[in-house]
Amino acid sequence: MSSLSFAYSKRAPVLRDVSFAVERGERVGLVGPNGSGKSTLIRLVADLLQIGDGGIRIAGRPHRDRTSREQLAYIASNDNLPQFLTGVEYIDLLHRLYHHRPDPARLDDLLSRYQLTSRAGDLIEDYSHGMRKKIQLVATLLLDRPLTVIDETLNGVDVDALFEFETDAGALDSSRALLLCSHDFRLLEAVCDRIIVLCHGEIVFDLPMDRLRAGYGSVAALVRHAIDLSRPTAAT
Repeated sequence: MSSLSFAYSKRAPVLRDVSFAVERGERVGLVGPNGSGKSTLIRLVADLLQIGDGGIRIAGRPHRDRTSREQLAYIASNDNLPQFLTGVEYIDLLHRLYHHRPDPARLDDLLSRYQLTSRAGDLIEDYSHGMRKKIQLVATLLLDRPLTVIDETLNGVDVDALFEFETDAGALDSSRALLLCSHDFRLLEAVCDRIIVLCHGEIVFDLPMDRLRAGYGSVAALVRHAIDLSRPTAAT
């Protein structure tokens, strides 16, 4: 994306001149305090909001092109799923929308590893919050899109599933990219090659993980420093 700015109605801008790229084979973490513009940015990438200024391209094409949207898999922060479907029916529906057929062996493996095998045939209305998040994750991992965007989806997921996700994220090949928005700093450190910190709608830091660790020690320390830098200076 390049020079991306956005405001809701006549309010103050939520995003100001945001520019960055996520390359194939890269796992990028997006982090920042509440209200920093993270979810708005992700909704713009997913074409759920209309861009104000700037542009977004996916695989070299404008993000609003149908071909571009088919390159993107997006998991929202909520768990609003069709409750009248079973878990496997939801996976099948999602993949039909992408004209994609999931590999049966891999589906069985993911359902087993994320502890959903015994409940995959149950209605989603009977799923817990964590189970809904996990079925979203399994469905999206199976899509194998060039760009996968995850917006706080892993909040509320059990620890075993988080470890499984770390394995799956680490196994992404060089043709795929991940943009992961999360407040779980441990997860970001385990999964990501690079961290972007957003504060007040602007990128404060964009650092590869090795430089981040060398300069700040941890994602938590970097975010704390970014928040301090973005605080208004008191009048004298």
